[in-house]
Amino acid sequence: MRTKSLLILATFAMGLSACGSGGGILGRERPDEFAVQRQAPLVVPPDFSLAPPEPGAPRPTEGTASEQALEALFGGPAARSQVETSALERAGEAAPGIRSSVGDTKTNTVAKGRVTRDIIAAPEGDGGSAQAVIPG
Repeated sequence: MRTKSLLILATFAMGLSACGSGGGILGRERPDEFAVQRQAPLVVPPDFSLAPPEPGAPRPTEGTASEQALEALFGGPAARSQVETSALERAGEAAPGIRSSVGDTKTNTVAKGRVTRDIIAAPEGDGGSAQAVIPG
C-alpha cells in the first residue's frame, strides 16, 4: 500500500513538474497594454455626388501605361510647340522594323567624328563650369 501511494505521488509530481516554466499560459510574453492604441473609426466622406459604376464600363482611374507615366511625371500630356510639331513632321515615320535592323551587324553606320566621341566619353560633372559658345 505504501509503494502504491508513493508511485501515485511520484506520478503526480512528474505531471505537475511538466506544467512548470516551459511556456504555458503564465510564462508567455504579453504586449504592453500602454503601447496599444485604438484605431480611429472609418469615416465615409460626405460626397454624395458619386454614382455607382455601370457594369462593364472601364474604370475611370485606369488608363494606358504611357498616360499613367505622363500623369505621374508631368501632370498629364502637354501640347507640342510649333517647333516640335514641325520637327516631327519633317522627320516622318520610322520604318516598322527599325529596332530589329539597327542592332544587326550588317547595318551600315555613320562615323560621327571625334567631337561626338569626346562628348560621350567626357566625365560627368556638376554643370557648374558648363559654357555654351554660339559661333557667328
